Amino acid sequence: MVALRVAVAGASGKVGREVVTALLREPDLQLVGGIGRRSAGQDIGEVAGAGRIGIPIDRDVRQLLQRTPVDVLVDFTEAQAALAHAFACVDAGVHLVVGTTGMSRAELEDLETRCRQRGVGAVVSPNFAVGALLMMRLAAIVAPYMPRCEIVEMHHDAKLDAPSGTALRTAALIAQARGQGDDDRPAVPIHSVRLPGLVAHQAVIFGLEGQTLTIRHDSTSRRSYVPGVLLAVRRVTELRGVHSLEEILFGAPPAGAGGAGLTPRPYPA
Repeated sequence: MVALRVAVAGASGKVGREVVTALLREPDLQLVGGIGRRSAGQDIGEVAGAGRIGIPIDRDVRQLLQRTPVDVLVDFTEAQAALAHAFACVDAGVHLVVGTTGMSRAELEDLETRCRQRGVGAVVSPNFAVGALLMMRLAAIVAPYMPRCEIVEMHHDAKLDAPSGTALRTAALIAQARGQGDDDRPAVPIHSVRLPGLVAHQAVIFGLEGQTLTIRHDSTSRRSYVPGVLLAVRRVTELRGVHSLEEILFGAPPAGAGGAGLTPRPYPA
């Protein structure tokens, strides 16, 4: 078995360190490098708390690609850096798994075009926690039957974007399930909370006369993202163009979701 060569952008970040540690445990995946401006030159294993493994963190994606062959880049950085990483990787024929949020719809469509032209696959998802994707899918099932709802999303105080990509994706799925189309405006009100002590939490609250229904997901550790990331890494080389983790997990839209496809884009602007 030939192991997939994987690098991590944002290797010294909170999610990046979890991904690095997980990759070191997988026999079919080979960690070959990482990107981190502030941690450049440091050993990626030591940064992740896994001990020295002799692989330095590179300052930028081009330095990484010049130093070692890469099959898949996992990116948990920030929107503009992730886009630059993605374009450089597509040009080099490297597949992508992107958990960074905040990219615009136009930027994602540009990435889709480039991936198709180069025969490269990308999995772009606002959330790699399987439970969060189930929460969004269940919200789409409920939406046609309970026409009023609001979203409350709560994250750590260092999160750059608000509303979160998960909340925007949930709103888009609810709109599609109700046959309302897929535009750039959130389909339902979204309330964003940013506080220390939080990780990632979202509740979709539906209301009808005399009753409410709440669908809630809580990530209490960034380890919750790891199984979804590893699944995407293993599948992305089979894909062409930009896809979502929803497509890999669920395929077709759920029954009762209004007939509209639930995964035309990874997430809206």
